[in-house]
Amino acid sequence: MIKYSEAKMKEITHKDYLKFLKQNKDTIAELKLGEHKPKQLEPMGFKLEASTIWPIGKEEWATHALNKEFRVNWDPEIARNVILRYSEVGNTVLDPFVGTGTTLIECKLLKRDGVGVDISKEPIMLSRDRLNFDFDSLVQKTFVGDARKLDRIDDETIDLIATHPPFFKFMFSEEKTKDLADIKTIKEFIAEMKNVAKELFRVLKPGKHCAVLMGDAKHNNKHYPVAYNVMQMFLDSGFELAEDVIKIQKGSDITKEMQEMSEKRNSLFLIHEHLFIFKKP
Repeated sequence: MIKYSEAKMKEITHKDYLKFLKQNKDTIAELKLGEHKPKQLEPMGFKLEASTIWPIGKEEWATHALNKEFRVNWDPEIARNVILRYSEVGNTVLDPFVGTGTTLIECKLLKRDGVGVDISKEPIMLSRDRLNFDFDSLVQKTFVGDARKLDRIDDETIDLIATHPPFFKFMFSEEKTKDLADIKTIKEFIAEMKNVAKELFRVLKPGKHCAVLMGDAKHNNKHYPVAYNVMQMFLDSGFELAEDVIKIQKGSDITKEMQEMSEKRNSLFLIHEHLFIFKKP
């Protein structure tokens, strides 16, 4: 595990990925690796969202479909909306929690330079794999590193940050994760997210935007307002709040079974997340 105090960003190149592919199995976390030839490189009928409610579907284009079973993946429609609205062709976009590479795939398709960082090597290899399709584009760089110490990114060099930090609901399960150093409590998580916010504020250019998708958590009929607490950490770090978007997943309609369970437990199902659009003054 990478410790916060020892964090050093290490670049993983396409050559590193090809070497990894030869030495390892052709899957990571049951997700298939290899060369990809997408039939469709653009979403059908895509339009920029115009309100603060985003009903996001599961459109599949490029290599996004390969990640649809990855439960902490963020939707390509969100990445595309954010990149098109808050950056320009040739800009540099950072995702410090790159996961399976959704942001970088969109950077590749939309002709932005992408920088993806993740604390584990496996997500970086997945990101490089998802970028492994033919398309004339700018450079997409990937690093193993810690979002709290982006030591290979200079001050005020990033044009846009677009990211989905680790979802807090896993902290109520037995699943182990390296995200934010296996933090055990909500209080610790929020405190460390302030360290993330400070680092993102440092690398972002003045007047530019930082988009953060963050959900709340529910456990034993108690609602934990993780999103708004994280939002406050970004405000305390110097960011201004430009937008608070409510993201709702299409197809998340309440079934008859869910209705009955909600009534039995006297508790509502949590089906939305907050997409905070911050701006650096």
